[in-house]
Amino acid sequence: MTDTDSTNLALAGIASVLDAPDPTHDAEKPAINEEPVPGDAHGYSKAGPGPMAALRFKWTVNRGEDGQYYVQETIGEHSTPITDGPMTGEAAVKLVDERASQAHHRFEALRNEMLGRVAELAQKRSGEG
Repeated sequence: MTDTDSTNLALAGIASVLDAPDPTHDAEKPAINEEPVPGDAHGYSKAGPGPMAALRFKWTVNRGEDGQYYVQETIGEHSTPITDGPMTGEAAVKLVDERASQAHHRFEALRNEMLGRVAELAQKRSGEG
């Protein structure tokens, strides 16, 4: 097997993973400006896109003992959360929505780039034969 063959196989494998339907995509809540802020933002949560839960970002709003709200960001199920805050409940929900939106945009850009490379390699390969 040549380096080109192994690169093609790796890119095709990545593309097939990226083409897999994202179970969280259809369940995604609309952006904050399309819905009212919940009466109590505590527990409001969104997960980022991706085919592997171990690499998926998640943002969750929690209310602290001080009555303020904090956003906890995790990667996968067992990571130590990174916490932003204190802030109002409305600001916390907005932050969660913004982070989730940014993650979806970055994921789609990466997915499109990977699919473009796979198509480019397939086209080059079909021209060789």
